[in-house]
Amino acid sequence: MKNSGEIGNPNNPVSGIGAGGNNAGPAARTVRSSIELAPESVFGFLGSADQNLRQLEKLLPADIHVRGNTVTITGKAGDVALAERVIEQLVALTGRNRVITPEAVRHTISMLTDEGVSESPAEVLSLDILSRRGKIIRPKTLNQKRYVDAIDANTIVFGIGPAGTGKTYLAMAKAVQALQSKQVTRIILTRPAVEAGERLGFLPGTLNDKIDPYLRPLYDALHDMMDPEAIPKLLASGVIEVAPLAYMRGRSLNDSFIILDEAQNTTAEQMKMFLTRLGFGSRMVVTGDISQVDLPNGQRSGLRAAAEILTDIDDIHFSELTSADVVRHRLVSDIVDAYDRFESETRAVPGPHYPGNRAQRRAADRADRR
Repeated sequence: MKNSGEIGNPNNPVSGIGAGGNNAGPAARTVRSSIELAPESVFGFLGSADQNLRQLEKLLPADIHVRGNTVTITGKAGDVALAERVIEQLVALTGRNRVITPEAVRHTISMLTDEGVSESPAEVLSLDILSRRGKIIRPKTLNQKRYVDAIDANTIVFGIGPAGTGKTYLAMAKAVQALQSKQVTRIILTRPAVEAGERLGFLPGTLNDKIDPYLRPLYDALHDMMDPEAIPKLLASGVIEVAPLAYMRGRSLNDSFIILDEAQNTTAEQMKMFLTRLGFGSRMVVTGDISQVDLPNGQRSGLRAAAEILTDIDDIHFSELTSADVVRHRLVSDIVDAYDRFESETRAVPGPHYPGNRAQRRAADRADRR
C-alpha cells in the first residue's frame, strides 16, 4: 500500500514537514511517499544489521526511513519515484525467497537507472542456473543474464570482459546444467597454456604436472558446482575432459558442451582450429579478456580477430561484459576502470615504453632495467 503527496501543500494529507514552494516546478517539489511492507518481508528487505537499508540510503538521493513495516521516502518527485521502484523490486525478490544483499541493492539501482534496460531486476536476479548443497548459482547483473540467455539461444557464444565478471564461471554452470539435463553427453574444458611464451618444458614433473597450473581455475569451478567425489570418476570416464588447447587439433566434438577459457591468448590460427572442432549436437562458449594478452612477439590475439571476422554470422553471439558486471570484491571494478583509463591515456601518447601487450611490456621493462 502506497500513499504519496506534495509536502507543504495544505490540501495534501501528507504534509507539514519541509516545503516545495508553490512557484517551484514539478521536478523540484518535495514529496513524501509511504510504503507498507508485509511483516514477513521486512527483515529480508532491511538485511542483517540493516545493511541493505544503509546501501539504499547511500546510493539513492531520496531520504528513506523505516519504522515498523512502513517505509517513508522523502525528496524530489523523480527521486522518490526511483526509490519506490527500487523498493518494489527488492520486495519482489524477498517474495521469491531470495536473500537480498547490498550487492543486489546496487545492481537493482544500476538496472533501474539505465535508460536502455527494460528487464525487471527481480527477474534478472532470481534466475537460477544450478543449486548444490544450498548454494545457488545465478547471474547477478543484467549483462550476465543476457550472457546466460545467449548461451541458451546460440550454438557459439563469445563472452568478452574483464576479470571477475563471471564469464567463465557462468559458462561452467551452464555446461554442468546441460550435462545434468542430458542435453549433452560430455563437457570439454580447454585453455591455451600461455605464460610469457608457453615455456612448459621448464616446469618440473610429467606433462600433466606441467599443464595442471594452467587448468587449475577450471577444476576449481567444477568443484563449486559438482560433488567432489564424482569429479574423478567423470574425468576418468571422459564425461568431463580438461585439456590444453593443443589437444583439440584434429578432433570432431559431438554432443558436447565445449568451453575455451582465456581465449585472448590464442593466435588467429588456434582460434580457427578450435571453432572448426564443432560437431553435431554441441555448443561452444569462448571466454576472454582482450585487455590481458600474454602472446609473445606481438602476435595478434585470436579472440580480437574472431570479434572482427564472425560478427555477422547467424547463431554466433558476442556478449560484452564490463567493469559494472564485476562480482568479486568491490575494488576489482575500480581496479579495472583505473587500468582502462591508464591504458587509454598511454595509447594516446605512443612511445617505446607502452607496447601493445603484457609480454611486450615485460620485455620493455627488462630492457629498461638493463
